[in-house]
Amino acid sequence: MKLLNFKENGDVRLGVVTDKGVVDVAAAAEAAGIEAPADVHAVIEGGSAAIAALNGIVDKALSAPGGAIREEASLRLAPCVTRPGKIICVGLNYRKHAEETNSPIPQYPILFNKFANTLCGHGDEVALPKVSEQVDYEAELVIVIGKEAKYIDSPDDALDYVFGYCCVNDLSARDLQFRTPQWLLGKCCDGFSPLGPYLVTADEVGDPNNLAISCTVNGEVRQQSNTSDMIFSCKEIVHYISQHMTLVPGDIILTGTPEGVVLGYPPEKQVYLKDGDVVTIQIEKLGSLTNTMRAER
Repeated sequence: MKLLNFKENGDVRLGVVTDKGVVDVAAAAEAAGIEAPADVHAVIEGGSAAIAALNGIVDKALSAPGGAIREEASLRLAPCVTRPGKIICVGLNYRKHAEETNSPIPQYPILFNKFANTLCGHGDEVALPKVSEQVDYEAELVIVIGKEAKYIDSPDDALDYVFGYCCVNDLSARDLQFRTPQWLLGKCCDGFSPLGPYLVTADEVGDPNNLAISCTVNGEVRQQSNTSDMIFSCKEIVHYISQHMTLVPGDIILTGTPEGVVLGYPPEKQVYLKDGDVVTIQIEKLGSLTNTMRAER
């Protein structure tokens, strides 16, 4: 199943993407006189039972005329996960990216975090902070946790705790990121985690470490790789994190970026993002996430 969130009259509404358009879940449920999950987090927490309920709502909406089917192009999207309890990031997790930045291959996943202020949706404009001149793009696959997990026995069991996956642009202000040994400052500027457009359930994605991933800036391909180049696979990441903290439904994990970021170019060829640049992150089966960069005023 492919889920999205859209904004309307100050509210965030849940939608299900179908071949006939986006089913407005609340409107479809009201028309059918049945209960629906309140939001995307209720679906994540509800697991298979919530998905079954959504399937019933979608079937009724598609078989009956009415206002519950929306054109996706007309919607203003919100982040596909709106209230993650944790935003955990993995640094230097693609072999070729580590090599292009002359960094040693990590022996353990390099973890850092972001905050909810960084979230925005597909189509939103992202402010380039006044205090930075080196904002970089990073195409990344996101793992969305679906069940509470602590001390998972084996990496082979780890993906059982995953609800689904989505795209993110892990925007990074490099001059702030490397001001100190801690990366947080350069990662946590407002709007620095565009997330979406869709949250796709794990059953539709299959192997998360066999997906084409790319980034374009103004239509020019900057990153083009496959999630198979990860140093630590998705199952290894989830297993590792669960040994150190409790993961809960709705937590998101950003799994690192492939080669091709501005930071990886020789200094004389580094051209960082500027006002008006349009950045698109695309991952196989997960759709395309596009945002326009704007100079902060």
